[in-house]
Amino acid sequence: MASTAATSGTSGMGVDVNAIVTGLMTIERKPITRLDTKETSYNAQVSALGMIQSKMSTLQTAVQNLGSSSSSSLLSLNASVSDSSIFSATAGSSAVAGTYSLTVSSLAQSQNLVAAGQSSDTAAISDGTATTISFDFGTITGGTLSSGTYTSASFATNGSTVQSITIDGTNNSLAGIRDAINAAGLGVTASIVNDGSATPYRLALSSNNTGVSNSLKITTSGGDGTLNTLLAHDPAGLPAAQHLNQTVAAQNAALTMNGIAITKESNTITDAVQGITLNLSKVTTAPVTLNVTRNTTGVTTAVNSFVTAYNDLFTAMKNSSAYKSGSSLAGDATLRSLQTQMRDIATTAVSSGTLTHLFDAGMSFKTDGTMQLDSAKLNSALSSDFSGVANLFNNSTGFATRFDTWATSNLATTGTFANRTSALNNSIKDIATQRVALEARMVSLENMYRKQYTALNVALMGMNQTSTYLTQQLSRLP
Repeated sequence: MASTAATSGTSGMGVDVNAIVTGLMTIERKPITRLDTKETSYNAQVSALGMIQSKMSTLQTAVQNLGSSSSSSLLSLNASVSDSSIFSATAGSSAVAGTYSLTVSSLAQSQNLVAAGQSSDTAAISDGTATTISFDFGTITGGTLSSGTYTSASFATNGSTVQSITIDGTNNSLAGIRDAINAAGLGVTASIVNDGSATPYRLALSSNNTGVSNSLKITTSGGDGTLNTLLAHDPAGLPAAQHLNQTVAAQNAALTMNGIAITKESNTITDAVQGITLNLSKVTTAPVTLNVTRNTTGVTTAVNSFVTAYNDLFTAMKNSSAYKSGSSLAGDATLRSLQTQMRDIATTAVSSGTLTHLFDAGMSFKTDGTMQLDSAKLNSALSSDFSGVANLFNNSTGFATRFDTWATSNLATTGTFANRTSALNNSIKDIATQRVALEARMVSLENMYRKQYTALNVALMGMNQTSTYLTQQLSRLP
């Protein structure tokens, strides 16, 4: 019982050791409490700076969509077609606004060849002796075509590499030949067609690329001659040397644009008119109109995004740095400096051009420093002086150019936000190191206090017992 009382101080005349030590440790821990407060403040600053940084990044994205890059809305154009079933069109940044009249007289197509029918697609065709089958691509000219074969034609290779496969006892069925061709990636697609005859299985070959320069010449070497009889095909040779029948001739796309005749090997045409891609689908019965116009709707959207992003960033910095705002960045000199820089960029005129101030394109400033947009004035400027609006933003001293440079500098790995955040994180790490040391000291202090006041408690209990004994003895005196 004496031991318990000495520890707790809850009986007799002993002191309450737990209460005393808890009170003392509350005082001793004040440096740690101050560190906790600092750490909370630093973390709040890191979070607040991250929010500001994110808004600056959003502003940078918005101005880049008004800058001089190929993705800028100021450089994009819209392409519309009067009959989209004939062809579709897209316009890139290098296209020129205008109207074009097109007619399509033929579509590009691939050559198709078919072999003589076989009674089985899995039975062996040759004796299995290795046969090399080579595929060359080129142009067939001259001569006449009758029943799928040419007479007196010529063949000129297009210069692409002749490619080969080997057929032997492991793949010398019709299905094996098909699979070998497709697996080799020759630029030819093979399939087997069942025509319903007594020998129904026919190997069909199609060039993967359209255009007259992608017709096929097929030669064989080695083997027992069976595969040569089935697949050898020289359009410049005698009809007897053409063992495949041509079912579809290779063909170029033919069209006219504003009266100029154009032929292309593909139905996707990227180089007929600068910056315009055409995808042909059908031949025409009447001219089709292609209109290429400035993307004013896209520009209006981009300008609205710029104004919104500017206001979001400016307001966030203003509210965060305001004195007595309760913000972790209240009174922050860096944010105030960035606000000043924003205003300076937004109010400094472009060095050249018909439009030199944001106000010229409908953007003005309210008394609180935020920006407002007069859409009617912007639309009027786009209609009357589109190039002037473009210059206002993407000139070398344009607003988009300057804001982009400013944001890039501040958002860099060695920029304003990175440096501030790094310094704060280092302070947080220092606090963690200090806290570890202080917590270790707290353990030692608490142990010391408990020993001291426990000893005091034991002494007091002993004195109490002595006093009681003496009182008892004195009471017995006559």
